[in-house]
Amino acid sequence: MPRIYLDYNATTPVRQEVIEAMLPYLHTHFGNPSSVHWAGRRAKQGLEDAREQVAALIHARAAEVVFTSGGTESNNLAFWGVLRAVDGEKTHIVTTAIEHSSVLETARSLAQHHGYRVTIVPVDGEGRVHPEDLRAALRAETALVSIGLANNEIGTIQAVPLLSRIVRERGILFHVDAVQGAGKLPLDVDALGVDLLSLSAHKIYGPKGIGALYIRKGTPFAPLLRGGAQERERRPGTENVAAAVGFGVAAALAARELEASATRFFQLTTKLWQGIRARIPEVFLNGPEHDRLPNTLNVGFVGASGEGLMMGLDLAGIAVSTGSACAAGALEPSHVLLALGRDPSAAQSAIRFSVGKETTEQEVDYLLTVLPQIVARVRAAGRTHEGAG
Repeated sequence: MPRIYLDYNATTPVRQEVIEAMLPYLHTHFGNPSSVHWAGRRAKQGLEDAREQVAALIHARAAEVVFTSGGTESNNLAFWGVLRAVDGEKTHIVTTAIEHSSVLETARSLAQHHGYRVTIVPVDGEGRVHPEDLRAALRAETALVSIGLANNEIGTIQAVPLLSRIVRERGILFHVDAVQGAGKLPLDVDALGVDLLSLSAHKIYGPKGIGALYIRKGTPFAPLLRGGAQERERRPGTENVAAAVGFGVAAALAARELEASATRFFQLTTKLWQGIRARIPEVFLNGPEHDRLPNTLNVGFVGASGEGLMMGLDLAGIAVSTGSACAAGALEPSHVLLALGRDPSAAQSAIRFSVGKETTEQEVDYLLTVLPQIVARVRAAGRTHEGAG
């Protein structure tokens, strides 16, 4: 039985080039980068080279890149770092209904426990934020707006340059979660018009446990942790040098291969969507058909349980997802799909296919061969269950 991985939005395998770059920093270049002796200086050089590579991926200055433990920490740090530093009268936050849980849960915690007010901007049926809705949400006391560049479940790409102009003309700070966009979309912090931007290495074939937060020079920011001067006093603690080095190499490779990879990814997901529509009745696309992450396809199968489909595909050797990996095991329908206007039954019929560097046309062909029978079985089992009830 083949083993086919189509869950690259959850995580990616670490590239061989990345592993090879990391290995010396786990052994011979083991020094603490804060030490001033030769061992520390060697580790520090690797760390700063990596910072340059990550900065280049987003066309930022290296001094504006702070290494973190990943996207979740970067999103949390963006909120807490800004809100602890801005004027105390600025007690309002704006975000959207389809953000990653690390954004929405942070906003909810700030509202429940720290007195902040939060406005959740709705999206349309394809997951887009309308500029007029964002404009209407802004207030004189708004401190921060946080909007994801591209949604991890449905792939919708937001018009961030337009949205950022609306936010920043009011003098409000703008954070963008670009974790899913990195390596799939061109990123330029000036063109996007952002003050803060989150990244994660394991989405671009780097190691898990390392990410970055871009903080534009001059942005009000207070560290969440205390106890060290690392990362220019914005994130104390001894850095994970080996992982940072791996992140840097992954970022450099992602930048170099971006255009070719995006073209191939879109060809594969287009082939998959066309094949599904041709072979399986009563299916629908969640998110836009064209203006989406090139590697991401979220499909609803009327009358089928997404969990049942995922399990059936797993038995056939195919790894997919019903949504965000962070929500795995949750019984509730996806908050992203509900925000699109899907009813709970439709939301729970969805499967996310996300392709990557190692995905082949032959793998897509195999999926299209086995998927119709799996859908038919799951639909039949659902009808039997309803009849028994």
